[in-house]
Amino acid sequence: MARAKRHYIPGQIWHITHRCHQREFLLKFAKDKRRWIQWLFESKRRYGLTILNYVVTSNHIHLLVVDDGVRDTIPKSIQLTAGRCAQEYNFRKKRKGAYWEDRYHATAIENGRHLLNCLVYIDLNMVRAGTVEHPAGWEFGGFNEIRTPRRKSRLIAHDQLVALSGCDSYTSFLNLHDQFLARALEKEALKREGRWSESLAVGGKAFVRKIKEKLGGRASGRQIRERNKGCELRESRCPYHFNLGAEKEDIVLENMFFWNEF
Repeated sequence: MARAKRHYIPGQIWHITHRCHQREFLLKFAKDKRRWIQWLFESKRRYGLTILNYVVTSNHIHLLVVDDGVRDTIPKSIQLTAGRCAQEYNFRKKRKGAYWEDRYHATAIENGRHLLNCLVYIDLNMVRAGTVEHPAGWEFGGFNEIRTPRRKSRLIAHDQLVALSGCDSYTSFLNLHDQFLARALEKEALKREGRWSESLAVGGKAFVRKIKEKLGGRASGRQIRERNKGCELRESRCPYHFNLGAEKEDIVLENMFFWNEF
């Protein structure tokens, strides 16, 4: 993986996508999806990862997080979660070789309505795939915990989610979430939008320009495109390969850490 420190932006919201190697369905079993979620919780416990939403599919994951101001929180969390899942799977299946694509992609998301649109886009991943009719029917995602906070083993940072959405209470956030979800569930709107997983940034023009400046040379040649009451900073068509993460040799668990090492 590439170096996250080059793109350290304190307080920034990131939508992270990570695919299994060659798009294989290495997460197709429920126990593997659950292990990814369990290791995500461990990442939160160890490093203080701030999680706003997530979903685990059969061959990739979506993760919506906030940079909490500590440089290595996100890359260390991805390294732990992805690495341990890969090691466990390879050990159980007596498999060798890469489990994940070598890099994950991260898109900077502006708060407010852009955050809510991204949140719903993640919620509807398995609805778009035709697996469920409503995100509540998919247990391997953050939707149900967003709607009904857990008392124990909580993953979602509800207070941050409410504040970053621009709401003054959890109730008003739920009402707004309902509105965005209802709009997205309309037949004509229920489609994949590459901007959330292929762009470098999504938001208003001022926000996207600011991210481009902060990314410096990494955003060289990228264009700011206006669409759907917002803008995106678009890179060359090579999805899920933005350089934000730990070094490749740190994560390739052809994979080197045992889950019970600690």
